Amino acid sequence: MASMEIRFSGSGGQGLLLSARILAAALTAQGRNVAQSNAYEPVSRGGLSRSDLVISDGEADFPLARRLDYLLVLDEAAAGASAPLLTPQSLVLCDAERVQTVPQGAFRTLSLPFTETARGLGNPRVTNIVALGALSALGQVCAPEPLLDSVLAMTPSKLARLNRDAFAAGLQMGETEPA
Repeated sequence: MASMEIRFSGSGGQGLLLSARILAAALTAQGRNVAQSNAYEPVSRGGLSRSDLVISDGEADFPLARRLDYLLVLDEAAAGASAPLLTPQSLVLCDAERVQTVPQGAFRTLSLPFTETARGLGNPRVTNIVALGALSALGQVCAPEPLLDSVLAMTPSKLARLNRDAFAAGLQMGETEPA
């Protein structure tokens, strides 16, 4: 795998930047080079938020995504913001509950029940971890074990069981989607 570009997008307060940092840490531990950039509106919750990862075996030469391999959209506020960066090879994962305007194009798009699943686990705040598990399974971006290790290392220990369950639910969601 030479290089890959991923964008986590949604609204402030959804844990998008944390998800990107978790994935970056797992990939770095596997010897990959990762450049991360973040952009968000100056409100603490509800404003447009995104985090880009540019991943490479060699040096990551530019920290901003230019051609997305994977796009994760967790809120309607971000539904169309990344369309110019999508290619026919892109995979777009949208939250089925919070994204009504699902991006359309020559790329693959899946609407998955991230928020509903997190709520079923007892806490909608782990929607980002559910989505990270699905991304791991569907995109084969990072092996599940090191990614889960990163999740557990970078989140409060009192939430370890909830995060483990959320990640497992996302993995299962991704593994049951048709290729």
